[in-house]
Amino acid sequence: MIVFLIYAAIFVASYFLVKFVVQKASNDYTSLKTVTFGDESAVRPNRIASFVSIASIFFLWGAFTGSSWVPGFLHAPGPFMGDATFTYTATADGQDADDATVTIRVFEVGTDVETPVVEPGEGWAKNDSDTVGAWRSGLVRVDKNDEFGRKEGHTITAVNGQPIAPGQSVETEFGRVGMSPKGTLNFEPSKGWQMEPIWLPSPEAVVARFGDIAANGYRGSSLWAHLGISLQRVILGFFFGALVGIPLGYAMGLSDWFRGWFDPIVEFMRPVPPLALIPLVIIWAGIGETGKVILLFLAALWIMAIAARAGVSGVAISKVHAAYSLGASKAQIMRHVIVPNSLPEIFTGARVAMGVCWGTVVAAELVAAEQGAGMMIMVASKFQLTDIVIMGIILIGIIGFGIDILMRLAEKALVPWKGKI
Repeated sequence: MIVFLIYAAIFVASYFLVKFVVQKASNDYTSLKTVTFGDESAVRPNRIASFVSIASIFFLWGAFTGSSWVPGFLHAPGPFMGDATFTYTATADGQDADDATVTIRVFEVGTDVETPVVEPGEGWAKNDSDTVGAWRSGLVRVDKNDEFGRKEGHTITAVNGQPIAPGQSVETEFGRVGMSPKGTLNFEPSKGWQMEPIWLPSPEAVVARFGDIAANGYRGSSLWAHLGISLQRVILGFFFGALVGIPLGYAMGLSDWFRGWFDPIVEFMRPVPPLALIPLVIIWAGIGETGKVILLFLAALWIMAIAARAGVSGVAISKVHAAYSLGASKAQIMRHVIVPNSLPEIFTGARVAMGVCWGTVVAAELVAAEQGAGMMIMVASKFQLTDIVIMGIILIGIIGFGIDILMRLAEKALVPWKGKI
């Protein structure tokens, strides 16, 4: 929640800073317009906002993971590491209450550490020492070295002077000291605001993992082979989905019989997520490559059919009447009126379908896949290799964004009349 609040604060501060400071110092075409609200042509991506958005995400990522790429004074409070101490008060049968000090060395997980050496102290309750990893917790059997143990009624009654009982806890300067139902102390060092690397690694850790896999591969295949096979599956599934979906959409838009026959099927399958079809696809096509392509085909098919149908339905009837009045045949109307006017909708559907296919390929590669970005992510998740998971997600996002840009450029080149007729 803290991260989202900080992100929201950055968003609001950046908006007012750019709107009332930066943009007031410059004039552009939009600023000369009389009316801008509601005018789509006046809405263009603010590049400053885009830069600040990406920089904010990177900053928050680095600040909450203790990244060396972000200045230390900008880091969120990290977990406590060092020697923590607290005092407990214990009683035993026939003995006065006695105090002893516990010293716990909190260390970074994965590093070697020695248990601190402490003097036993005076009295029947002896000082104790132990070690606990950062972001972890550990039981501390303080009665083990005391002169009177549990057989003699050893009971802890207070921590740092605050009463404690089974199920309760006491907050100390270094963390929380709790008591189990059996009366054993449990020390949990302060975690701070930073994320543990196993949950969210730092940016440099992800980059280092990328360099390692790019050089050495992963599970017997290079990184580029994993990405290439995923891209191949997506393109094949999308191609066959468009090959069937576009003619189907045209038929539904031009024929009442086709519309009546296929509309219930298309509208029924459209809201069904591709992931729900995985068991059925496995039963029908097995766990091989064919099943994966079929799943991606089904993910693209209904989107392309609906896009083509919407494109045909959106053709202005006045254009059709004008073509007929000039003596055009049905084939000429199809070629010169319906297809050109429906292409913008088809390209929009293609971009959506490609995005859905990219989202589905990870699930498609869950089943018996030996290569693929999705397989890489899922195998890494089983071993809690979060850096590989994040690396794979970023690569899938970059490739998907790149494909979307290419499709936009293709649309601009092949459908230059979009929005002009």
